[in-house]
Amino acid sequence: MRFVVVTGMSGGGKSTTLKMLEDMGFYCVDNMPVSLLEKFAELITQPGGELTKVALGLDVRSGQSFMDLPRVIERLKEMNINADILYLDASEKTLIKRYKETRRMHPLSPEGRVEDGVKKEIKMLEKIKSQATYVIDTTNLLTRELKAQLDEIFVKDKAYNNLMVSIMSFGFKHGIPVDADLVFDVRFLPNPFYIDELKTKTGLDKEVRDYVMQFQEAGEFVDKIVDLLTFLIPNYIKEGKYSLVVAVGCTGGKHRSVTLAQQLYDRLEAQGGCGLKLYHRDVAVAGK
Repeated sequence: MRFVVVTGMSGGGKSTTLKMLEDMGFYCVDNMPVSLLEKFAELITQPGGELTKVALGLDVRSGQSFMDLPRVIERLKEMNINADILYLDASEKTLIKRYKETRRMHPLSPEGRVEDGVKKEIKMLEKIKSQATYVIDTTNLLTRELKAQLDEIFVKDKAYNNLMVSIMSFGFKHGIPVDADLVFDVRFLPNPFYIDELKTKTGLDKEVRDYVMQFQEAGEFVDKIVDLLTFLIPNYIKEGKYSLVVAVGCTGGKHRSVTLAQQLYDRLEAQGGCGLKLYHRDVAVAGK
């Protein structure tokens, strides 16, 4: 039996995840009291049972009993029930934004500031997060991208490392991304902006990509960065890092950075071993 406990930060995407798992054939129960988890597990694992895939949504709405979850998970292991923990996370800024957009109250701060509830929950869940089988950071994930990750884990049964690598193109004139872990400057390459027929196009267009990649330095840059990331990623995974943002910048963020970010994404995707996301921050920004 596949037994999954879906937990994590309030606003991290647990409800959406449970709906997706239900579509994947899981029997889903949301907001079950932690005190009932052992009894429920005993019932569904009895011989002759019809359920083969179960997902339970558990979070701080359970009150103080929620903090017993690590102990209960250990009890399940003693009962030969292997329960995976899927932890949904997001940045503090993103969680606050989501709560304010929906005008909901945070369960740990029903009459106070959302920020206070988020900070308190982060502290409360440190131990549970450290014990999670899978950690998915939904900060920059689209719904379809979350579904793709869940599909990789629970349908295709592929090996999954808890590291999401975001490859981002940007323009220095619009500012360096504040969440970037690694920043690479590709302004050493000739700028397609000064080629009349390429000026209004972007690195999403074949003509621009062909122009940028015709230079030997562009290919060497990709080779060297892929080599660096190939070394770094396994070490980040080993140290428990969950998110890595690699930012590639040119002047306006439309031509060179877009082309090379795409090249990096394609090469890393072919290698596998981590979650990947590609984001072109400034392609739609007006001006150079």
